Amino acid sequence: MNEALGRSLALLRQEKGLSQRAVAADLGISQALLSHYEKGAREPGLAFVAKACRYYNVSADFLLGLSLSRDGTTILDAETLTDSSNERGNAMQGNVLAILSKKLLVNSVGLLFDLLGQLGSKKAIQAASQYLGAAVYQMFRRFHRASGANEDFFDVPGRYYDTHIAQADMTLSECDYVDALEQAVREKKSFPDLSHDTLAAKYPGVYQSLLQIVHTTGGRVNSELDLRERLNEEK
Repeated sequence: MNEALGRSLALLRQEKGLSQRAVAADLGISQALLSHYEKGAREPGLAFVAKACRYYNVSADFLLGLSLSRDGTTILDAETLTDSSNERGNAMQGNVLAILSKKLLVNSVGLLFDLLGQLGSKKAIQAASQYLGAAVYQMFRRFHRASGANEDFFDVPGRYYDTHIAQADMTLSECDYVDALEQAVREKKSFPDLSHDTLAAKYPGVYQSLLQIVHTTGGRVNSELDLRERLNEEK
């Protein structure tokens, strides 16, 4: 089955704030069958796909994960995906997958920091920056090591890096981030409106990138959780 279809069905239902029971009733199927569709355990027929497209007001391409645009506009090349970085005028090199992945992350991180800026918490902004910076550090260092290049380039000695100290730094940064957000709540700071309609209207291009990351990451995590449950059942 197209795994993107199951993730799309679950994400669209969650965006509407509806239960599986309610959606299943509206679509004329059982809750159990809808659950199977969302988890990718069963493959729906074309009639159901068409009905789901009308119900959620999206194209079949969007539902099947072939397009980031709900009206079905297909990404044919890297330039069709909005890039919020300052590199619009520069020639981008690399394969299409790398370029699209970069744009998805650049757009999503840019949106996150714009929202944090509206919140006005310097501590939250700094913690988010440190967390993401540590993640990039780890990905680059792994790549650097695999290439066989000299690790003297890095200030942290390899023997310490191998103790997962960079991951510990990420965990501490995430703790600081949580504390900063809780402090913002206590101080009754004004959080930006995070509803789907508001974000889609205010960030028509980059919000699609964030949705894609939320969509794919959620599906991947749920798949891992389902696998763990199946393994536990087999014990």
